[in-house]
Amino acid sequence: MAAESGGTLTFDMNRQLTLLFAAFEALLVVAIGIAIPLVPLTLLWGIHYGLAIDWTVFWRAAVDIWLVGHGTDITVVLDPTVSASLGLAEANTPVTITIALLGFALLTGLLGIRAGRRVAETSHAVLGTLASLATFGAASLVVTFSALHPLANPSLWQGTLLPTLVFAVGLLIGGQVVTAKSRAIGPVRRWVLGWPTHVRTIVATSLRGGAISAAGLLTIASIATMLAIVTSYAEIIRLYESLHTEVLGGVAITLGQLAILPNLIVWTASWLVGPGFAIGTGSTVSPLATSLGPIPAIPVLGALPDGEFAFGFMGLLAPVVVGFIVAAVFGPRIAGELRRRELAIVAVGIGVIAAIIVGLLVWVSAGSAGPGRLQDVGPQPWIVAAWAFVEFSVAAGLGLFTSARPDRAEGGFARR
Repeated sequence: MAAESGGTLTFDMNRQLTLLFAAFEALLVVAIGIAIPLVPLTLLWGIHYGLAIDWTVFWRAAVDIWLVGHGTDITVVLDPTVSASLGLAEANTPVTITIALLGFALLTGLLGIRAGRRVAETSHAVLGTLASLATFGAASLVVTFSALHPLANPSLWQGTLLPTLVFAVGLLIGGQVVTAKSRAIGPVRRWVLGWPTHVRTIVATSLRGGAISAAGLLTIASIATMLAIVTSYAEIIRLYESLHTEVLGGVAITLGQLAILPNLIVWTASWLVGPGFAIGTGSTVSPLATSLGPIPAIPVLGALPDGEFAFGFMGLLAPVVVGFIVAAVFGPRIAGELRRRELAIVAVGIGVIAAIIVGLLVWVSAGSAGPGRLQDVGPQPWIVAAWAFVEFSVAAGLGLFTSARPDRAEGGFARR
């Protein structure tokens, strides 16, 4: 009996420690995300404003920035004085901000992966994961509620759900990493192992090929974005100087630009796919033509092209080349298992998965960034996804059929 009581006590203590550890991991992720905008805003409050303004104004601003970073809609009513200085009519008309500053979502996802790995290594991984997720959701609800204000009113349900959803994805990925290292077979994997071999090959190759193709496109977009910023360095510095900000203001602007950097990479990817994107209603930035009206005085936007590219259409080769190379690598591995029509299904599957990934990223990266023309910022998700599907599917089909050696006797492909 004494041994059983001791074992039960140890089990309860381990469970409680796991719950506390998981809750702390979730609270830490929320705290880091909000602290990034809150620290410079608090310094601005103390140094520039001399503590004369209520600090809760800066707290709400930091929370609003964090929530916008996860796609939460915020309804803003501009102050009449500010509207008059900007030349905007109907100052009392609410403006809904729907664009997401993806840098914050990316940070939450990465910290979620770290938390998921740490929680999965405990003795009560499932319980810890649920506790971490519940704690993060409760914290999101509390901070969103604290930011409610007539002049800037975030959506309470979105502020609770969307950051928690991003964190949940990170938790699951982190947990799966630990599971894969331990070579444990979960129920989903056990179910998949029961499929016919050719079905598993089709599904696995489509998922992997599509994900790698989308990642390859984003890698090229990252490099192109970096080159655009480097080559436009002089214009970016000129825009910085035109803002006449002090050191803290410059730091705040730089942090804001880092938050939208993932958006810019996704927009560059849509440019490479073909449709391009918009910076305001009526504007177009695409490989074939660029038409810009008045744009916000954000220094990094100085890297936008200001005219047509003589060889802009060459950007369209990026998704085609990536899709072809990925399929050419997978082709020899699956040629002995699949016939022609099944390879065609794989090509379409790669196009579908890549288009879904690119389309979802485009969808969360675009939206309304302010009043007037700024209600239309970013690419059009459905158009970009449709172009991506066609380009990746065709390129994957060419790559698969080119890399596989036909077997005329069987009408399929020879094993290697």
